[in-house]
Amino acid sequence: MTESASHFITELTLATLSRAPVVREMFPEGASRGTWHIDLAGWGDVMIIAPASANTIAKIACGLADNALTALVLALRCPLLVAPAMDVDMYRHPATRRNLELLEERNVRIIPPEAGELASGLEGEGRLADLQVLLDAIGRAMDVEADLAGKSILVTAGPTYEDIDPVRYLGNRSTGKMGFALAAAAARRGARVTLITGPSSISTPPGVKRVDVRSAEEMFEAVKAAADGLDVAIMAAAVADFTPVEASPHKLKKSPDTKKTVTLQLRRTPDILSWLGKRKRPRVLVGFAVETKDMVDEARRKLREKNADLFVVNNPLEEGSAFAADTNKVTFVTEDEVKEFERQSKDRVADHILDFVARKLEKPENTGTWV
Repeated sequence: MTESASHFITELTLATLSRAPVVREMFPEGASRGTWHIDLAGWGDVMIIAPASANTIAKIACGLADNALTALVLALRCPLLVAPAMDVDMYRHPATRRNLELLEERNVRIIPPEAGELASGLEGEGRLADLQVLLDAIGRAMDVEADLAGKSILVTAGPTYEDIDPVRYLGNRSTGKMGFALAAAAARRGARVTLITGPSSISTPPGVKRVDVRSAEEMFEAVKAAADGLDVAIMAAAVADFTPVEASPHKLKKSPDTKKTVTLQLRRTPDILSWLGKRKRPRVLVGFAVETKDMVDEARRKLREKNADLFVVNNPLEEGSAFAADTNKVTFVTEDEVKEFERQSKDRVADHILDFVARKLEKPENTGTWV
């Protein structure tokens, strides 16, 4: 902790929650040796400063070591992550921008702050990145098994919104959590990741290229644009099966002569997974299915029809497997195997899927490119 940090949270609180000693003083009482910072710098696998103030960033950029934190940084041997948090004008100041650039030049990994309402009441960049973003960045820094390094992976996520008029749309309950977990895990494992997502409030995982779309048609066009040269495609988005034949340019209003029922004419949306399957060379294509009955039979049918390598199927009626949940209970269906998993976090499910992908890519017959 720095001295300033102690004005926000006490040393006792941090020690209690972490069940570990808190270093605050340059020369802490009871330290067996005066080189504690050297010992600690050599002990860590990764160091993250979160939040990192403009002052601390400036000190690190200049190589100062006038408190316990900056002394530790100067002796560090492991990767350093810095998550800035400050008011928007401090963050935008040329001195701060230059200091962050200097740190990046020295291979310090910067976790950009989020935009929103700040403590001052102003709006803009400066909010500490979301906890999951910090955890993902730590995971990437510590990941020693980059088994997907150099691979190009496309992930789709979230719902699609099919506009009825400027106010209303057809949609579903997907939040994108599963797709975002997959993108984050793939990036941690060294892949070049493109995430095409429907409307979602989830923060972009570090190291992931994000493409935002709204409708099924927009997602289809984005997938086609990204398909060239892919090694893996994981279609986790909950794409609408139908869309209005024609969206009204104005709000559909209720009038005294409006009938009790209104007919909405729908048409099929593009089948993105089938499009990829028809153009697949021997690489890896993963599809998702939400089924409330005959899960395995339906997954097997789709596996064959869409020329996929793996279908991940779940029942949203089962506990811990619904849309927007942090957990999922899935079954893997391949040409040769059906494997049911217990309910677990979506992060863990993502790693199981990527384990399958990594094993599939290792086989000699799985060479070639997408066209």
